[in-house]
Amino acid sequence: MKTKKMLYVGLLSTVVLGLAACGGGDKKDAGSSESSSKATSEETLDEKQVFTVNVLQEMPTADLSLNTDVIGSVALNNVYEGIYRLGESQEPEPAGATEKAEVSEDGLTYKVKLREDAKWSDGKPVTAKDYVYGWQRTVDPETASEYAYLHEIVKNGAAITAGEKPVEELGIKAVSDYELEITLEKAAPYFDYLLAFTTFMPQRQDIVEKYGKEYTTSSEKAVYNGPFTLANFDGPGTDTEWSYVKNPEYWDKDTVKLDEIKVSVVKEASTSLNLYDDGQVEEIQLSGELAQQKAGDPELHIEKKASARYLELNQREKDSQFNNKDLRKAISYAIDREALANQILADGSVPAKGLVPTDLAHSPKDKKDFSEEAGGDVAYDSKKAKEHWEKAKKDLGKDKIEVDILASDNDSTKKVLEFLQGSLEEELPGIKVNLSPVPFSVRLDRSNKGDFSMVYGGWIADYPDPSSFLDLFETGNSYNRGHYSSPEYDKNVKEASTTNVNDPEKRWENMIAAEKQIVEDTGIINILQEAEAHLRSDKVKGVVAHPAGAMYDYKWAYKVK
Repeated sequence: MKTKKMLYVGLLSTVVLGLAACGGGDKKDAGSSESSSKATSEETLDEKQVFTVNVLQEMPTADLSLNTDVIGSVALNNVYEGIYRLGESQEPEPAGATEKAEVSEDGLTYKVKLREDAKWSDGKPVTAKDYVYGWQRTVDPETASEYAYLHEIVKNGAAITAGEKPVEELGIKAVSDYELEITLEKAAPYFDYLLAFTTFMPQRQDIVEKYGKEYTTSSEKAVYNGPFTLANFDGPGTDTEWSYVKNPEYWDKDTVKLDEIKVSVVKEASTSLNLYDDGQVEEIQLSGELAQQKAGDPELHIEKKASARYLELNQREKDSQFNNKDLRKAISYAIDREALANQILADGSVPAKGLVPTDLAHSPKDKKDFSEEAGGDVAYDSKKAKEHWEKAKKDLGKDKIEVDILASDNDSTKKVLEFLQGSLEEELPGIKVNLSPVPFSVRLDRSNKGDFSMVYGGWIADYPDPSSFLDLFETGNSYNRGHYSSPEYDKNVKEASTTNVNDPEKRWENMIAAEKQIVEDTGIINILQEAEAHLRSDKVKGVVAHPAGAMYDYKWAYKVK
């Protein structure tokens, strides 16, 4: 395995708590639109406002309560809308609401006035009861929403998801047709961002009940209240083509310029590039090798993500080999993350320093970056890898150990898999690494069921706060698929969200301690802080990329001649 280091193609920087947009460089940044959503006097709008996009994976679900993936979150964010929407400045702005919520002094009660001109795509009004029903449906144990845990911040949310209270006791009520009152279990500094997040968006009870198990399985079996409606979608996890079509019932339809965004699944980056060069598609994602080739192209965009990529190790059973800490550490130290980021991917991704990405949040005391203060030790170290490997083999009573890595089957992930296989087998004599690249929906399903040895996955922040990552690995969290468990970790995560939630400095200390704990335990193996290299036609303007939450918003996008 070559370990010669190369210069970064681009540095990945995400956002601080305020998600301030960054700029500069030859490559255009995400985190803000590359131009205003309004065409300037020098620009002439294209008569055909149709934007064609290639993505790498199928959409596993179009259900607001069930979606957990990047592709689905982009779709749902464009065809639905919540109380707030993340704007071009990356701040939550009133959307379904007429103005920012009135918040009580203790931060526990939110009074929301909804706009009376908001309609569903079938022309019916969006009312307070649609929000109440949507939230209740998500926390209902029968829905089995993996994102239900985010609603535990709402009064009685945890008890309802545990089956201890009825959904009607969730802390959200319709005061009138256009007034909501939300009561929280505990104050949350980031709650405004959740009010713009997909699982907090409204749902129509009559539509859900009309279609039952078929709800959202095709675009016709749902109604929408966002800038666009979903069209031509007819198979979660299998369909490879769908569209977002301008919604004539949307309250702010005059702002929306695009008539349609056509989406196609093309997993091979080289195929996408050929289609792009031939003018058949206007946005694609590039693999590292192709990103290097296009490094000077003015249409290259390095999209910055508040994200982490990591390996989860299946520690569910008491006799699992991954309960051996030395084995976990041996694997972690054997991975040259710099070589992976710079030589293999070369798309702007950088080596992980820990679980929480760099530039996501800064100390309330001295503005020090979270990842710098936590100071995780996840660097490549061949000597340490071999030391822990020998201890692991002795403790396990084995000379040879076999592992399997489950992952999605797109081009860039396959390159990561091959790199990990080569690294581990070279650094750890006696280990055999099998690779299992599968369709994205299969990877999610197997991960959720615990049907894996190791799984390569990741997370993009739902909101700009360390808790968006740290909460994932509490004991019992549905996203803690490897079942890492640490009483000390759990204690700090809990205190950050309860005892110290209104004390910024103590809350910060709790989150730093939790990060240090999971890194020291090697509860997961942190690999990369992710970025994506995209080519986007210079005729397409105003696409807003959000580092946290749903990545793309097309509300303000338009095409010029």
